[in-house]
Order: sequence, then C-alpha cells, then structure tokens
Amino acid sequence: MNLAPRSARFAAAALLALLPAATHPALASGRRPATRITVFAAASLAEAFIEIGHDFESSHPGLSVRFDFEGSQQLAAQLERGAAADVFATADQRWMADVQSHGLLAGDPRPFARNHLVLIVPATNPGRIHALPDLARRGLKLVVGADAVPVGHYTRELLARLERVDGYGPAFRRSVLANVVSEEENVKAVVGKVQLGEADAGFVYRSDVSSSVARYVRVIEPPDSAQVLATYPIAPLAHAPDPALAGDFVAYVLGPGGRRTLQRHGFLPAEAPAP
Repeated sequence: MNLAPRSARFAAAALLALLPAATHPALASGRRPATRITVFAAASLAEAFIEIGHDFESSHPGLSVRFDFEGSQQLAAQLERGAAADVFATADQRWMADVQSHGLLAGDPRPFARNHLVLIVPATNPGRIHALPDLARRGLKLVVGADAVPVGHYTRELLARLERVDGYGPAFRRSVLANVVSEEENVKAVVGKVQLGEADAGFVYRSDVSSSVARYVRVIEPPDSAQVLATYPIAPLAHAPDPALAGDFVAYVLGPGGRRTLQRHGFLPAEAPAP
C-alpha cells in the first residue's frame, strides 16, 4: 500500500488548520481570543471612558469593554489585593507609581490627559460664596476629597498655593479646611453632595461640570497663578488575559480618537500648558 499520498493530504490539512492561529496572538498560543476587557479607571473619567469604550467595541466586533470607576486609591488597593483587570488609568501619578512598585504593570505608564480644579457651589448658593476668599468664612459647609484621593490631594495643594496670592493670607488653607464637613472617596461624591445642596461648596475637576451638572451648580475658577494641573496616566496590567488587546485599548486612548473624546468632555491634552 502506498501511504505517501494520504500522508501528504494529512500534512496539508494540518497546515491549513494552523493558518488562522497565526492571525491572533491568543490563537497562536492555543487560547481563545478575549471577548471582554476590564478597565480600572478614576471616577472622573467615567463619561469620557464610557464613550471611548463604545468606540473601541465598534472597532472590535464581539468585544465587551467593562469599566470599574472609583477613586484611584481604591482601584490601586484592589489591584494590589489581586483584583483582575487589563488596563489601569488614574487621576494622578502617585497611585500609578504605587501599582507599578508592586510589579503589576506590563509597560511604562503614559500620560493621556490633564485636568484642573474649580470650585462649585449649588445654583441657589446658600453659603453666599462669590469668590474663593469667602471659603475662609466660619460656618460654611465644605466637602472635599480625602487626602488619599487625587482630587483631595490636589485641593490641598491648591489651598496652599493660594496662601501666596494677594488677598488670601498665610492662614487661608487652615481656615478653609476647618469648614470641611465631609471627605469623600472620589470626586463624583463631591459633585453629588454639592449638586444636591448638602454642602455649600466643593472642589472638583473642570471636566466634572458636565451639561447635566451645570444646571445645578455655579463654577468659580481659581486664579491661574495658583492653579494645579492633574495629570492622568494609563498603562496595561501585567496579568491581562490578552496583552495585545489591552495594549490596543491604551493605544486608542492615546490616539486621535481618544484625545478628541477626552477634550469633548472637558479634559486638557496631556501636553497642555497650565490654563
């Protein structure tokens, strides 16, 4: 019996079966390609990243992008306790560096956006706050982020800088913080309490004053000389099920489509000068 022709047919069939695997790294390694990626992102990114997620899904049929939006410090703690995710995006360098120090990143973090702080007061302005020096008046109810929260850390830095501006004085930071009635775990909680009139004022990011929020609050801008810029870094995580896909999402955020969406939602470009 001549087995050569039959062996050749089997060899050709095996070769053809292997060809599709070369088109995707997961298939090439014997794994099925991921159908979902999980992105841990700072709460202030929620609206912009949800839109970015929809756009990314549109270019990756069959893929679902899942988000977990919380304070950067909460997300970092979850990752360090073993939570599974593919991408990490924070509102400051501090918590990204903390996660990196635990060996949890697959690459160096890249800055992708910036933000700046504003003061918001309810539209009815019950505290009669018309300028930032009014915040030192006793009896006001202020809500801020906790110091571990990026927006809270930036708030305290802004108050310290204002002490060097004419009209504020060396005790301004201490006087303002004495009026704090609540320290929140993410910036959306600050927005919510001011929007609902549960506080006389609060510091948030400019991007948080969306069209839906703007109807219920007034915005007071700090002087440019004291302004603090928040820098947002992003990185793929070391244990992502599909590293190539995690890298693709990071690249999309850094690319033209991601930048346009972020700027539409009030973020500044990563390379922007101070406002």
